[in-house]
Amino acid sequence: MTKRDTYIFKGLHIIAWIIFVGLCIEAGALIVNFIFSLYNPAVVHNLYQKLDLSSLYHLNQWVYFGVYSFILAIALLKAHLFYMVILLVSKLDLLKPFNSEVAKRITNISYYTFSIGLISYIARETTRSLQHHGVEIDSLNSFWADSQAYILMAAVIYVIATIFSRGIEIQNENDLTV
Repeated sequence: MTKRDTYIFKGLHIIAWIIFVGLCIEAGALIVNFIFSLYNPAVVHNLYQKLDLSSLYHLNQWVYFGVYSFILAIALLKAHLFYMVILLVSKLDLLKPFNSEVAKRITNISYYTFSIGLISYIARETTRSLQHHGVEIDSLNSFWADSQAYILMAAVIYVIATIFSRGIEIQNENDLTV
């Protein structure tokens, strides 16, 4: 492994930390806004990221709680996904990358990625059905616009996890024969 590869790997580790911190801040802000909106419903029209859910709140509070739960679940899953990436990068030894711990973490990352995609898709379709009741949902699309990308990314990551598992089997066979 060259020195350049080591620097690139450390750079990716730092970028993963930056993304994780940003996603934690976003999830924390969404949680605080949700709790604040429970105690003071007047702020529903001016939530985090200029999110206006007042028409949804006035239509039905349970629908508001459901849609906001989708937003919170996606934000928390994204933050946890990048925490899993940080753990993977911390445990990955580039000199001997094929070990069961890495394969397990990559598989878990694919599951979390698929969960984000699936929940995003369900949330998008649910809010799309709310348009028939006159609810403005354009501001919500940014939270689950990339659901298909997450599902496709989960498939790719799962294939990589399968390749890693096969690499572990081959490595173990080679260790036994030597």
